[in-house]
Amino acid sequence: MSAPPDRPRLAGRLYGRRRSGRPARLTAVGAGVVALAATVAVAGLDRLVFGTPGVLFGVGYLLVCFQLAVRVRYADLLAAPISGPIAFAVALLLFGPVTSTGFTAQLVALATNLATRSGWLFSGTGLAAVIALARFVAQRRIHRAR
Repeated sequence: MSAPPDRPRLAGRLYGRRRSGRPARLTAVGAGVVALAATVAVAGLDRLVFGTPGVLFGVGYLLVCFQLAVRVRYADLLAAPISGPIAFAVALLLFGPVTSTGFTAQLVALATNLATRSGWLFSGTGLAAVIALARFVAQRRIHRAR
């Protein structure tokens, strides 16, 4: 038996709408949630495998920042370079090495971890900012051309 003739047309539909080739866009809140979840997951994996967040965490953070900047909505472009560093700090707070207990020790450990991993932090944040700026300029040029 062969498939009915309507079958190929129905395969391209999702909830009654045709899917376009454009990727789904993240809102500002969605970008924050995705950044936090992905960065914490990469930091946890790096700590599980290597004992402390290191190169895997840094490369994962760069990938997260890239994806945020590419997938965030035009109206929420500022969320990409802002949500990445917040997620980076939370991941280091959760999985970074701490030598003693207490609030002050946690705060000092967080500051130390941010300072020692500042290359990754600034690289990812800069990448997200450059991509967001390029998207902003490109969108402005498209609007002016119309």
